[in-house]
Amino acid sequence: MEQNHHRLEQYDHRLKIFACRGALPFAEKIAEKLGVKVGESELTVFSDGEFQPQYIESVRGATVFIVQGTNPPADNLFELLLMIDAARRASAYKVIAVIPYFGWARQDRKDRPRVSIASKLVANMLTAAGCDRVMTCELHAAQIQGFFDIPVDHLWASSIFIPYIKSLNLQDLAIASPDMGGAKKANVYARNLNASLIICHKDRTKANVVGSMTAIGDIEGKDVVIVDDMVDTAGTITKCADVLISRGARSVRAVCTHAILSGPAYDRINNSAIKEFIVADTVPLQKDKDNSKFTVLSMTGLFAAVIDRIYHNEPVSDLFIRS
Repeated sequence: MEQNHHRLEQYDHRLKIFACRGALPFAEKIAEKLGVKVGESELTVFSDGEFQPQYIESVRGATVFIVQGTNPPADNLFELLLMIDAARRASAYKVIAVIPYFGWARQDRKDRPRVSIASKLVANMLTAAGCDRVMTCELHAAQIQGFFDIPVDHLWASSIFIPYIKSLNLQDLAIASPDMGGAKKANVYARNLNASLIICHKDRTKANVVGSMTAIGDIEGKDVVIVDDMVDTAGTITKCADVLISRGARSVRAVCTHAILSGPAYDRINNSAIKEFIVADTVPLQKDKDNSKFTVLSMTGLFAAVIDRIYHNEPVSDLFIRS
C-alpha cells in the first residue's frame, strides 16, 4: 500500500495545450513560450454545419489546457464546450479552459425586464461540460467570477499596458475613463503612472449608440490615454477622444484589452482624433482593415506564465498589477 501511495505522489501529470479554430495562433505562441507544441486535434464538419472535435493524441491522465475565445459567433463557445467534453470523456486528469476574451460578458445582470443573464448561463455550460478551471482576461464585469463554482484565474492586461505607456515618455500624462463604469480601472493606471485622472460621462440612447458626452478633470495641455476593457463599435471611445481634443488635450491615445471592433469601428477610429490605438491580442485584428493606427501587445507571455504556475501549483497573484 505504501509503495502504491509513493507512486501516486511521484506521478507527473503531462501538460498539454490544445486550440480551437478561433485561437490557434494565440495558442501556438503560448505553447512556444512553454517549450511545448500545440496538441493534435481535428474537427469534422458535416454538411449541415454541425461539427465534431477529436483528439488525435491521447490525453489520458494529462492536464489539458484548451485555448479559445468565446466571442460570437456562438460556434466559438460551442466548439470549446465540445472540446472540454471530449477531453473529459477521454480521461484527462484536469481540463482547463483558457479564454482570452470571455464573450457574452455584457449580459451580467437583469437591467431590463425579461432578459437573460448570458454570462451566468455560459459559466453553467462550461462547468456542465466538465471544465475544472477557467483562465480568462479582463472580464467586462469582474463579479462574473462569482458565477462560477470552479476556480477562475482573472488576468489583467495592465501588466503589459502600463510598462508600454511608461515607455512613451509622454510630457504631461493623464489617464481617462470613457465612462463612469471604467473609473476604477482608470484610477489603477493613473496611480501606477503617477498621472492625473479624467472621467467621461456618456448618455446612451440605446445599445451601441452614444448620445451626449461630457468630461470631468484637468484636460488642457495633457497627453491623454483613454483606458477601456473592450471596444465594440468604437462610438464611445472616439467620441471621448473628440471631446478631449475639443477641451484642449495635446494628444489622445487609447488602450483597449479586447478589440472586438465590429460594424463601423475601424472607420471611426481611423477618422477620429485618436493618435495611437494600443490593443492586446486577445481578439485578433481584421487583416483586411486599415490597421495603421494600431499597436498590438501580446498577452501570450502572461498566459504562459500563469499556465506554468497553475500546472506546478504555484501562486499567480504577483504576476498582476492590481488596484
